[in-house]
Order: sequence, then structure tokens, then C-alpha cells
Amino acid sequence: MAFDALNETDSVLTGDGFVLWKQGASKYRLVASDVVLAWAQSNLGSLSKPETLYAAPSASGFTVATSPTTDGDDTHLILTPTAGYAAGTITLPISTSLVDKQEVLVNCTQQVTALTVNGNGASAVTGEPTSLAADDFFRMQYDALTSTWYRIG
Repeated sequence: MAFDALNETDSVLTGDGFVLWKQGASKYRLVASDVVLAWAQSNLGSLSKPETLYAAPSASGFTVATSPTTDGDDTHLILTPTAGYAAGTITLPISTSLVDKQEVLVNCTQQVTALTVNGNGASAVTGEPTSLAADDFFRMQYDALTSTWYRIG
């Protein structure tokens, strides 16, 4: 196949194809654009920005939910307690609405001495923080195979 004979294009339309080197066959193949799109979506994860949620607890013992308005979306919780508190709970999205690799990012502007991270139906929450300093943050990611939230940052 002579690639120098191919013409350029500045757009891709439904039904267009891509030339692909097929590793196992050691040959070039034509693959439809919808196949490439489906592969990209399943392997690259969500390309959308996380949904931002805001909470300003005003008493110790607070509980804040991190469920996005659309199932499967990542969440960024900006937690701005009115003061440092002895205790608080952050509830992760309910397990029945989760997708593999879904993330929750939490930023907190005040200290929370005893923090609980509630898995909300997940089998486990691993590596979750048990307290937050002022201006602290953490990121959790869900693994569908084990039904577990893991701290990744």
C-alpha cells in the first residue's frame, strides 16, 4: 500500500474508515470510524469535565454527598466548612450508579479532625483519609471488578 498516494482530509464523517496496522495479521486493514470511536470511548475513559459540587458545612458531624446529577460522571467536591470541625462524613456516589474508573476529587479549606468516607454500597473503600488538614485534598477512583473505591491521590 502506498501511503504517499493518499489525499488529506480535514474532517471525519460517519462511515469513513481509517487505515490500521493489524498487529496479529501483520497487514494493513480498514476500520470504520464508529469502531475507532467505540474503542476510544472504552479505553480512554470520560473526556468530559467533572461535575463540581459545593458544600459549606456549619457544624461538626456534617455529612456531604458527592453524587453527580448524571450517573457515571466524575465529581469535584469543593468543601468549605465555616470552621475547623472535629468530625465529618463524605458519602461517595451510590454503588448502583458507578462506572469503572469513576473518580471523586475532594478539596477542603478547613481542618476535619475525624473524617469518615462512606462507600455508599461499594464493597470497600481503601486508603481513604481519616482526617483532613486545612487546604487538603484527596482523589478516589472506583474499580468495578472489585466494587471498591481506591485512593489514588
